[in-house]
Amino acid sequence: MLYDCAAIADRDRGIAAAVEAAKSGELVVMPTDTVYGVGADAFTAHAITQLHHSRGSDRRMPPPVLVGSRHTLDGLVYSLPRAARDLADAFWPGALTIIVEHSPSLQWDLGDTGGVIAVRMPLHPVALEVLREVGPMAVTTANKVGSPSPLTAEEAREQLEYSVRVYLEAGPAVDPWPSTVVDVTGDVPRVLRTGSIPVEKLRDVVPEIVEGQA
Repeated sequence: MLYDCAAIADRDRGIAAAVEAAKSGELVVMPTDTVYGVGADAFTAHAITQLHHSRGSDRRMPPPVLVGSRHTLDGLVYSLPRAARDLADAFWPGALTIIVEHSPSLQWDLGDTGGVIAVRMPLHPVALEVLREVGPMAVTTANKVGSPSPLTAEEAREQLEYSVRVYLEAGPAVDPWPSTVVDVTGDVPRVLRTGSIPVEKLRDVVPEIVEGQA
């Protein structure tokens, strides 16, 4: 089912349907501040399997996790580095993905995480409403592997079809550039992918940040 979030009544019904679907272990396509993403409850293993099946991706590759509030990040990690805290405070919600060491006590099966996970809080009201009700969600680009990233929910539906329970349409993606990815698991924070947020802005917050792989 596709809901047009431009209409208030349809938006409310759509968000309610998306929350119910995610909590039931089904897939949801929703807008983010970059491209449209397909998501599942991060703590429902069979939903993560379905997420990969819908896209034709490798089950061992852990998807990013989206959260609905800055404080949710504290609950996902054993200890949050100061650089991660400063970056999140400065750029969340927004197009910044932070790679952190997740807490070993978390009851999830996202794939071969190696103890680390990519986390982001998107700057989109529809996504935030869903995330605040569902909790952390595994969300990745709503496309088949090798196909173009969708800029609308309709484009996502053309690729993923009936594998997704709810599609939330909120118009074309405002900023199709990917998020900037920063790894804070080492001694020095590293930019692994340059995206919507330039390195210069990151250095205004964390001057010691560097670019590239270790």
